[in-house]
Amino acid sequence: MQSDIPAPTVRALRILSLAYFVQATGALSLVGALDAVSREWGLTDAGSAYLISVFGIVFALAAPLLQVFLGHLRRRRQLLLGLGVFSAAALLFAAAPDYPTLLLARVLMGLGAAFVGPVLGALGSSLVAREQQGPAIATVLLGLSFAGLVGMPAAAWVAHAFGVRLLFVLLGAAGLLCACLILRAVPDAGPGERIRLATVGRLLRNPQSLSGFLVAFFIAAGVYATYGFLAPIIRDVYLAGPETVSLALAVLGVAGVLGNLFVTRMARRYSAEAMLHAGIAVLALSLGLMRLAPPVLAMLFAMLAVFAFATDMLWPSQQRRIIERHPEQRGIALALTSSFVFCGIGAGTAVGAWVYPHAGRTGVLLSSLGLLALAVFCLRFSMRRRSAAGPCPGRLMPGCGSAS
Repeated sequence: MQSDIPAPTVRALRILSLAYFVQATGALSLVGALDAVSREWGLTDAGSAYLISVFGIVFALAAPLLQVFLGHLRRRRQLLLGLGVFSAAALLFAAAPDYPTLLLARVLMGLGAAFVGPVLGALGSSLVAREQQGPAIATVLLGLSFAGLVGMPAAAWVAHAFGVRLLFVLLGAAGLLCACLILRAVPDAGPGERIRLATVGRLLRNPQSLSGFLVAFFIAAGVYATYGFLAPIIRDVYLAGPETVSLALAVLGVAGVLGNLFVTRMARRYSAEAMLHAGIAVLALSLGLMRLAPPVLAMLFAMLAVFAFATDMLWPSQQRRIIERHPEQRGIALALTSSFVFCGIGAGTAVGAWVYPHAGRTGVLLSSLGLLALAVFCLRFSMRRRSAAGPCPGRLMPGCGSAS
């Protein structure tokens, strides 16, 4: 990729990837820090898990609405605004005296992230030619993979060793640092889009585009029904402590980076749909084996590696698919995709919070498999609708897109 894209653009993509790293670490750091949050504020595991859910729900509602009311701003400005809100909210979380303040901080973090997540992909793809968009998007999303490799294990370690309040101070500082780097080195080349609520409504009413968004929702829900309760599963089933949780997150991160790099190479050879089918199949296999394998940590780490590899095949492929289908509406289409992803994260975590106390590991694994089955159904439905519609002449309308 570096031989095809100018060095300044590669540098800009890497900075956007760093911003994704900070946003994803802030959004998901509670997965490995549930015990630390529960101890610091005297909460149950379910109460702490709902802090993950509320972030996802706020993100889901805010991402399209922010594009409607503020999407006309240039994308770099949107990104800087989002990072500012996100960072301030992280600092509020660190200073929170009680649970209501924690909820408010997570609401504000979700609001800031609703600007950051969708704009990163749209801005990154606008910096390169169309044939380079697959690798460029994968480069930006590499930050998400490194959040698993470095960010989440480090967050879990900091939360347990030094306290969860320090963790969120560091997240706030990192967000402000990213804003400075973007202001300095990322071109202000991505114009905003004037989005009307009617456009959002058309995309959501169109069965083809809605089913495409639902693919993202059910994949995210399927992943996080299990992933959100990884720390309690390790504690209760494998009888291990916080150090093992950090190690498990590191295993997930390494495998996730490999999955992302695999997608970067395969994006030029295979369609987004093919990569989505393959990723869901491998992910379902890992969940099934996780249930059948004996409670041995070495076996768990092996299955988690497969789980993370598959997961990081899915996120870039889903974003690529949305951009290919809505090239002239990529801003709002990616915002809606991110909304459905984070709503899926919230829904999956809520499912896990409800199922785990009653059915334990088996319950959350089966819930994940059921949600992934719904993702496959929506993917197949979307593909059938597209085939029936045929090629889209002229200006691309909601539900139309280029061939994958």
